[in-house]
Formats: sequence, C-alpha cells, structure tokens
Amino acid sequence: MITIVVAPDKFKGSLTAEEAANAIEHGIRQVWPRARVVKAPMADGGEGTLRTLVRATNGRIFHQRVMGPLGEPVRAAFGVLGDGETAVIEMAEASGYKLVLAAQRNPLVTTTYGTGELIMAARRRGCRRLIVGIGGSATNDGGAGMAQALGARLLDARGHELPRGIGGGALNRVAKIEFPKSEIRNQKSEILVASDVRNPLIGPRGASAVFGPQKGATPAMVKHLDANLRHWAKLIAECGMRNAEYRSLTTFPGGGAAGGLGAGLRAFLGARFRPGVEIVIEHARLAEKLRGADLVITGEGRLDCSTLDGKAPLGVARLARRLGVPVIAIGGSLALDAEAAFRQAGFAAALPLMTGPMPLEEAMRRAGDLLTLTTTRAMQLMRIGALVQSKL
Repeated sequence: MITIVVAPDKFKGSLTAEEAANAIEHGIRQVWPRARVVKAPMADGGEGTLRTLVRATNGRIFHQRVMGPLGEPVRAAFGVLGDGETAVIEMAEASGYKLVLAAQRNPLVTTTYGTGELIMAARRRGCRRLIVGIGGSATNDGGAGMAQALGARLLDARGHELPRGIGGGALNRVAKIEFPKSEIRNQKSEILVASDVRNPLIGPRGASAVFGPQKGATPAMVKHLDANLRHWAKLIAECGMRNAEYRSLTTFPGGGAAGGLGAGLRAFLGARFRPGVEIVIEHARLAEKLRGADLVITGEGRLDCSTLDGKAPLGVARLARRLGVPVIAIGGSLALDAEAAFRQAGFAAALPLMTGPMPLEEAMRRAGDLLTLTTTRAMQLMRIGALVQSKL
C-alpha cells in the first residue's frame, strides 16, 4: 500500500492549510482509493501558524479583547499548546494588515500594542514559553506599542508620557524609556520568534524601505519611518537592555520583521529567532510521519523564488530529501523562472493549478477543486510511470 504525506501551507485568500490538505487527499484517492494518506498541514510563522500548531498538539484557542492596529478594540485569538505551558501568538491577530482597510493603511499610526496585550494574556494563563509568529503586520513601530502594553513608559522631552499605542510616526517624540513595575524588567518567559524574514531594522533593506510601501507608506513616509527607527534603536541601547547594543540591534537579520517588532522582541524580551517552518515541522512531528513514506506533497498559493527563501514548502522538501522521500510541490501559480530552481532545491516536480487562462477571482474561488484536479493528474502520471518501470 502506497503511503503519501500531505503537508501544504495555506493558499492565501483561498484555502487554509487544512483545507488544502483535504483537497489534495481527495485528488490522491481518485487514483489510489486505498492509499495511506497522512495529513500534516504546515505554516511558516505567518497567518495560520497559530491554528496549525494548536491542532498539531491538541491544544486550545483562547480569545482576548485587545487594541487593534489603529487603536480600535479587536477580538484576537491566541493558543496554548497541548503541553499547557507553551503559548502561540500570531501578531497579525492583533496588529495585522488584514485588520486595516486599504484606504486606512498608514504605518505612521499603526501600533503593536495589541500584540503586547496578547503576550500579557498568555502569561496570565501561566505560559512560560511563547512562540510569536510575526508575519502579516500592519505596523512599523519597532515594537514600541508592545513595550507600552508590557508596562514601559515612553516620555517626551518634557517628561510627559506619550499616549498608549503610538505608531512609527511618533517614535521621534520619545526622549526616554522607563520601566516602572514593567513586565519587561521582570521577563522570565522564553520567547521564540517564528519568522522567515531576514531584513535588518534600518537602511535600504530595512523594515521601512522594504515593507513600508506594502503598508501604505509613501517615499517621504519611508524616510521618516526609517529615521524614527534609528532614533528608537538608540534609545533602547541607552536603556541598557540585554541584546540591545545599537549596532547589533540595527543590523541583525530579522530585526526588520513586522516593522521592527523583531528588534523590539529581541531587545525587550530577549527573544530568539527560528524559521517558522522549522517550529511547525517539529511540533507536527513531520519527520516521524515521513519515515517509510513513498511521497510527500506540499504547496502554497504561489510557487516562486521567494518560496525557496525559507517558506514552508522548502522546509518540507529539505526534511524529505534528508529522509530520501520524493517531494512534489503544487501552487496556485508557478513562476516561469522558478521551475529549474525548484528542481535544484530537491523537488521532484513543481506544478501549477492553472494550465490555461482564467480570471484570478475564479481561480481563487475554485482553488479547492483545482487543487484536487492537479493532484489527480499528478497521481495518474505517477501510476503510469510505475507501470512503465515495472516493464523495463
């Protein structure tokens, strides 16, 4: 009996990772009804990481009313894994791009305050270890809002405290950071940041320049935000925080993730960084599921060179390659210049859902059916290949 492991990420805007896995399984069973199919939905630290990890460990999801990116209240989820001691937080639940209408996107004012509130909520549940996924942010505040939620006081030049939930545009107004009765000074939790972003905090590859325009920043705003993050980093360094030497804070890979929240988590909470897909692979026990498998199928919404920068399909492929299991990747689309790169990265094949012209809206609406159809075709070709091989 053939054993196939199904380990896709989400198809953004169309299918969750679990829905994608179900569609792939349906396609497999069109050709091999009695196949042993092992489903292991994936994520890489962005949207979907929370629920993927909770599901993989039989944990629980909780909800908390927190400050949204524009200061409005939002209902955000966080998870506690099956061990009862590890919390999973997706910053996008509280401070995400998805929470802001296109016309309102403005990284000068969006805040990570709600993310800090989720951290506090997890601690109140007794969680001593936190996994923080920082993909999908709407913010560019260097973690200032988060620090405020954890008890930091941000003072202006006159010694007046700035309002809670400041955005990246107000960082130049901060003259001093204080920590009276702050959760930051009393930090005892282990913080693990799940992210595949390697950008530094400032500069031409920094948070403002690379990600600011996606969040509504004009060129003038990008310059202002970058200068503000530089000022913010100097203030943090002056506080004597651990892991907060200025040069290190502004240059380490990942500091620019989530508009500088990466740097804020490292400076204020001593966070360590790890590729999100590695964390998910570990908790989903993917290595155990791959041993003895004949094939693994992975995928995501678009397969291109960015997939090979550390996203979920690449993480799955690397592990499968070490264990000698062939890998097929299926994507909503496949970049023309990426097919050879996927072969070099160890994929047996990379396949797009669409083989002909189709409006994007229709393709996204029919993503489940198209994923099933593409999987069925791939399995039919595999069966033909096995038949030919048996006659050689």
